[in-house]
Amino acid sequence: MSRDGFSPVTGAISLRDVGVHFGTGRHAVQAVQGASFDIAPGEFVSVLGPSGCGKSTLLGVLAGFTKPSSGEALVDGLPVERPGAERAVVFQQPTLFPWKRVLANVAFGPKMRGVGREERKRIAADILREVGLADFHHHFPVQLSGGMQQRVSLARVLVNRPRVLLMDEPFGALDAQTRLQMQELLLELWAEHRITVLFVTHDIDEALFLGDRVLVFSQRPGRIMADFRIELPRPRTPALLTSDHFVYLKRRCLGLLRPEATSTIDGTSQPVFAGDIEQSSP
Repeated sequence: MSRDGFSPVTGAISLRDVGVHFGTGRHAVQAVQGASFDIAPGEFVSVLGPSGCGKSTLLGVLAGFTKPSSGEALVDGLPVERPGAERAVVFQQPTLFPWKRVLANVAFGPKMRGVGREERKRIAADILREVGLADFHHHFPVQLSGGMQQRVSLARVLVNRPRVLLMDEPFGALDAQTRLQMQELLLELWAEHRITVLFVTHDIDEALFLGDRVLVFSQRPGRIMADFRIELPRPRTPALLTSDHFVYLKRRCLGLLRPEATSTIDGTSQPVFAGDIEQSSP
């Protein structure tokens, strides 16, 4: 267990043949089809796919926002039926209370749990220090940059000590330099707390740089075309982005995501699973 009480033995995710469709009749849309995978406690998994392929819908199923049309989603062996504090969500746009100062935004969750005023201020201040905002307690969100607002969003979910962190393209609206800084910060926080992370993105570099594994989704209806492990050393540094193996993995992912690509990197009819890419790498 980490020093802040985050437990690495909880946060297991299982999806069993999950499908999601919206609407009826000729207006029906199949968003996700037959998604199955397991994520170990403390694992960091990237979900990569083109826009509109059902990645965010899948995240919504795990968050408890969307009920699957078929199959089931489980966290620590229990079915996901509604939103819960053990599953925190970070969206692309920060969802902060504009009328509350930074410290009050972060302390809101503990306040709802009945934590006393001084204690919740202390733990909120500790988390803000971890995300590099120790000097911004009294600022309002509008006074912060986009990257700083996302730091507050991270602090606001981490202070609740979730078992699973669900991230829906949280850095997509940031400039390239800030985005890389936020990726490095996220990896530092993950290394410290070892929360299970499911990170949705359509950016190949981001998926490979962050993840232990990458799940590659097809065009809608979203199906898992590949599930492979990223054998890159940790801690990750920007130097990896130009390494031979990183470029090799990126080329493979590009092949998967091309509209004309078949369901595997080699044009066969079977999915690509963990290890397949590494076995054929240079």
